[in-house]
Amino acid sequence: VQLQASGGGVVQAGDSLKLSCVASGFQFNRYVMGWFRQAPGQERDFVGATYGQTYYADSVKGRFTIARDNAKNILYLEMNSLKPEDTAVYYCAASLDPRAVSGSTRRYNKWGQGTLVTVSS
Repeated sequence: VQLQASGGGVVQAGDSLKLSCVASGFQFNRYVMGWFRQAPGQERDFVGATYGQTYYADSVKGRFTIARDNAKNILYLEMNSLKPEDTAVYYCAASLDPRAVSGSTRRYNKWGQGTLVTVSS
């Protein structure tokens, strides 16, 4: 079982960035797929999740878009109008629990290694 996130980098405020998470070793289309982020010294926060419908944290709503390609087993996070406060390590995660769309980290049992996004002002 593997979740491999990529696409992070250093960008300026207002720029866009697209993250990808390639999944392998499990039946991707059966899982709730989520994105989380963790800034230095902070807890891991919910960004959004998708399982049929897509749900977002208020802090990213209207700026970030989550999509999944079940044929390719890939989860995406498109981030627009990036702000310095979006700086964090971004993680993808998977869960068989439909309640995981609520964003609770404890409902996810598969995690990727994270990819760092740095937004400079």
